[in-house]
This record gives sequence, structure tokens and C-alpha cells, in this order.
Amino acid sequence: MSLGPTTGREFVLTLSCPDRSGLVHAVTGFLVRHSGNIQESQQFDDRLQDRFFMRVHFDVSDPGTSIEDLKSGFAPVAEAYRISWQLFDASTPTRTLIMVSKFGHCLNDLLFRRSTGSLNIEVPAIVSNHRDFEPLAESYGIPFHHVPVTRETKPEAEARLLQLVDELDIDLVVLARYMQILSNDLCKQLEGRAINIHHSFLPSFKGARPYVQAHERGVKLVGATAHYVTPDLDEGPIIEQDVIRVNHAQRPDSLVALGRDVEAQVLARAVEWHSQSRVMVNGNRTV
Repeated sequence: MSLGPTTGREFVLTLSCPDRSGLVHAVTGFLVRHSGNIQESQQFDDRLQDRFFMRVHFDVSDPGTSIEDLKSGFAPVAEAYRISWQLFDASTPTRTLIMVSKFGHCLNDLLFRRSTGSLNIEVPAIVSNHRDFEPLAESYGIPFHHVPVTRETKPEAEARLLQLVDELDIDLVVLARYMQILSNDLCKQLEGRAINIHHSFLPSFKGARPYVQAHERGVKLVGATAHYVTPDLDEGPIIEQDVIRVNHAQRPDSLVALGRDVEAQVLARAVEWHSQSRVMVNGNRTV
């Protein structure tokens, strides 16, 4: 069994900035000065936007080097190169609040992956506008918050959600088939830290029974998209997508089952990559 990152000894640095020569040398020089050893490094030069992106997973050999030392040491480099950056302890789990309505396949999948250690997340709360999955939350020992939503109570419900996000120090909100549209204001407050999942039929098949509509139209692919939440419904920066082939012999209930499998897998990968700081937003796209 593979071991996870060592607490206080392994870190992830992510950065983006205007592209210019010397960037990689500046980052690696900083690491050398702070006893850093690179375990993994990726970089991307967006020539259309003239912007540079980089993610570095490194460890430090000096036991006296803290994350505060690293942050203060990198600050002058960031200022010199106009770098937007974040630095994390690689072992720290992402505090994740999961929202769900009446379809529990994505919720169940995320909780199972977390329990087996395949997702480095901590789930302090599950929020739902229904009580269907309160027993599931209890089986995992996770507090369940029933927050009903109607047209009249939506502002109060969203205020309660933001209260939980603040009180529980939430890093990421996951809409695991939460069937409510978030207000523009809430989307802006959760920008870059809320992930949604939807089936790939949008916008062709809207409404409550998209797989039935897809069956009637004879689709040949079933898929799903995970993306960051924005005020533009289901049009946020895409993190991950996948598809599976289907054929004429499959009934609508078969399409539903296949679609749920794809949704769960795509959402899990998106949450995993976000929790590992592998995703950076680049305008309407992700890197």
C-alpha cells in the first residue's frame, strides 16, 4: 500500500503569472535555498494568453523548515515575477462540504472513497434539501444538515449554507447531484471552490427525465461533466469529462444506471484533482 505525503515535510506549490524567461530557474532556485527536493513537477505555457502555469510537489530535508518559512521565502520571488501562488502542506485533507438532493450515487461514492483513503478529503458536513440520505451520513459518522429550500426560503437556505462554510472552515463545496440552482451571489462567493456534476446531455435534454429523452433520440454516448460553479448555469470551467458507449438494445433504466456510474467516476476524479491542487482556472478553462 502506498504511503501518503509526510506531514510538515511535503508541500505543493501552484503558481501562474505572465510568461517570461527565468521562471523555472527562479522556482527551482528557491527550492534549493530551502532544502527542497522536487518529487513531481508540471508546467504549461499558454501562448494564446501569454501566461505560465506551474505545479510543484516537493519535500524538504531540513527539519527546521516550516511552511511559514517557505511562504516568506517565496514571497520575494513572487513579487519579482508578478506571480499569483498558493502553497499547501501536501498531507492536509481538503475540508469538503457535500450537498445532495434525492440521488445519492455520487454522495455514496465520495464517502466510500474517503473511507478507504483514496480521496484526501475531510467531510465535516453533508447538506441536503431532503432527508433521504440522513441515515447514510449517520453510518459514516458525518453531521447531516437538513436545509429545505422553497422559492420563499431560498435566501435563508443559502445564508445557512454560507454560515456552515464559514463555521466549519470549508475549503470545497461539492454539489453531488444537488438539484437546486444557486443564486448568482452565492456562486460568486464560492468561486473556485465549488464543483458541480451534470450529465452530458445538457443543454439538449433538459428537465427531470433526460435519460428517457436521450433514449427516445437514440443516443450512442452517455457521459458526464464536472465543472466549477459559476453564475452561468452548467457553463463553468470544466475539470473533467467522460463518456461510455450505449446502443439501441439498452432501455432507459440501463442508460440511467450507466449515467450514474459515469457521473460518480467523473466527480470523484474532479474532487481528487482539486484536493491535490492539480487544477487551476484559466479564464473559462482549467489547467
